Amino acid sequence: MKWNESLQKTFGWYFNKNVLPYWCILLLDTIVVFLSYLFAYWVSNRTSTTYENRFALFYTALFFSALSWVGARIFKTYSGVVRYSSFVDLMKVANANVVTLMISIICLLAFQGFGVTALSALSPLEMVAALAIATLLMWGIRITVKMLFDNMGSKKAAKRALIYGALTGGVGMAKAIRMQNPVQFELHGFITHNHRIKNMRLMGVKVYTLEDDIAAVIEKEQIEAVLVSPLRVNEFRENQKIQDIFINAGCKIYMSQDAREASVKNGELSDDEVENMQLHEVEVEELLPRQEIKVDMESVGKLLSGRRVLITGSAGSIGSEMVRQVAAFKPAKMMLVDQAETPQHDILLMMAHNYPDVPSEVVVTSISNQSRMEHIFETFQPEYVFHAAAYKHVPMMENNPSEAVKNNVYGTKVIADLSVKYGVKKFVMISTDKAVNPTNVMGCSKRICEIYVQSLNRKQKLEAEAAGKKDYTQFVTTRFGNVLGSNGSVIPLFKEQIKRGGPVTVTDERIVRFFMLIPEACKLVLEAGTKGNGGEIFVFDMGDPVKIADLAKRMIALSGAKNVEIKFTGLREGEKLYEEVLNELEGTKPSFHEKIRIASVREYDYEKAEQEIEDLVEVASHFDNMETVRIMKRIVPEYKSNNSVYEVLDKA
Repeated sequence: MKWNESLQKTFGWYFNKNVLPYWCILLLDTIVVFLSYLFAYWVSNRTSTTYENRFALFYTALFFSALSWVGARIFKTYSGVVRYSSFVDLMKVANANVVTLMISIICLLAFQGFGVTALSALSPLEMVAALAIATLLMWGIRITVKMLFDNMGSKKAAKRALIYGALTGGVGMAKAIRMQNPVQFELHGFITHNHRIKNMRLMGVKVYTLEDDIAAVIEKEQIEAVLVSPLRVNEFRENQKIQDIFINAGCKIYMSQDAREASVKNGELSDDEVENMQLHEVEVEELLPRQEIKVDMESVGKLLSGRRVLITGSAGSIGSEMVRQVAAFKPAKMMLVDQAETPQHDILLMMAHNYPDVPSEVVVTSISNQSRMEHIFETFQPEYVFHAAAYKHVPMMENNPSEAVKNNVYGTKVIADLSVKYGVKKFVMISTDKAVNPTNVMGCSKRICEIYVQSLNRKQKLEAEAAGKKDYTQFVTTRFGNVLGSNGSVIPLFKEQIKRGGPVTVTDERIVRFFMLIPEACKLVLEAGTKGNGGEIFVFDMGDPVKIADLAKRMIALSGAKNVEIKFTGLREGEKLYEEVLNELEGTKPSFHEKIRIASVREYDYEKAEQEIEDLVEVASHFDNMETVRIMKRIVPEYKSNNSVYEVLDKA
């Protein structure tokens, strides 16, 4: 009974519809071997002898053709998709036929020895010739099918493309696009830095170098798309000249979404990565030049794993990424605070879906709600606090200085004081480059926050030293510029304006900004925050500044939109042409990371800083904007308003 069930299962598998394509390939290969045996015998013995021995020849060829299944089974020559055949598949066919030849000759000699004439019509030499012919034919069938598939009608809709990068990465990408169904890209050349293969042909197309006239190549070959090898992404980002050639020619630029970091480091792509490579049309932020930032996340993870972590501003651009990165380290519990209800609800859903094993509490409240925050600290007892909550929009805060003071300054004081009261190990505040030589209310409010947490750290340190204690709440500040794609940043705004047909509004033709990716910025915050000793202001190397007008032009060109105008509207209230991360009196010292410097800033007395902030908060509570800003300027003497109603205070 068991034997019958086993037999039924075997036949059921071999003859089900899912295995049918395998059988088709196997039978086709078997027929090729059978006909090759007949042909080899006929060439060796001619027509008359072949006819006389036709029955013995038929049975011999049939038996040894069936015997070819042994080699096919060992090397699984039937399991590949013929239209995607590669060199590896051709080698499998050759190896399978070598195994078949060896077994067949052994069987043939045995048959001849025992006088089995019905199965020994062929000679060993004829068998060698037959299987050599069969191998060539099987290769030919696979190559022909692949060529027909590659050149069939679906290419009519395919974009004519160049691949930036050759050899390992470029060839891997070329294989990936040729495996697409339907075909999206038709390869017409490679662009390489390797001069040794210049003007050679790779996978049937020409190889160009950057010294060639690429614009002329694009025009001649009617190129519509450029695919960037995953191993050449950083080089491509740094080469603004080649980018502009492609963009100005109207080419779409594509990069791989699935290039694994390990593969890029090793300089190779695995077969699985090639097969699963997904290409996407790049956004302008992916082309901004920046160096790869490497962060020691393992050491950060060791410090945060199993800890209670509180994050303010958890629904914002920076805060939400901080939530994701911290959650990956499996803290003991997370307390997530933000006053924006709908985005905070999204964080709640994200935590439940992506990090169900991380205990978390998502709270909707303001950091300036002192009694609510007291209750949170008392019940949660955080060990690490990452303070990302802040009002950040310059024009909005210029019109609402009292709210900037209440949320940014008083809210930070509330969180900082509670951190000391409840024994937080480390408090990490996220500041901004607009706090340096501020020209607006928002930047000044963040500078006041820096002053307070630094003076509080100094007070804690002096008291701990006097008492002979080592442990006290350490306050660390991180300062960086704009992050790409954050809420309210220029890139989402420009995208929306381009979609509407323009105009794209830029405040001034000369204005420049520093940019960094949100995940990169958050990694640096985590490393600076966890490794800082307290009292530091860490300044991030933001790379080269980007001219906003040029950014707008590139976004318009990349979008393919026509007749979109760039309109210069004039600087907004409090806006600078050039952002800074240090003022002229500050220097920097190196830190544990090449992209992080420590600002050398003046130290403030805690009692004086606290009294000034209390006076500021009191004035702000009466919503007297001019008087509020007057006090802010007194606390931060370098605050000089720009293009603002508060400029009159600088003349007084």
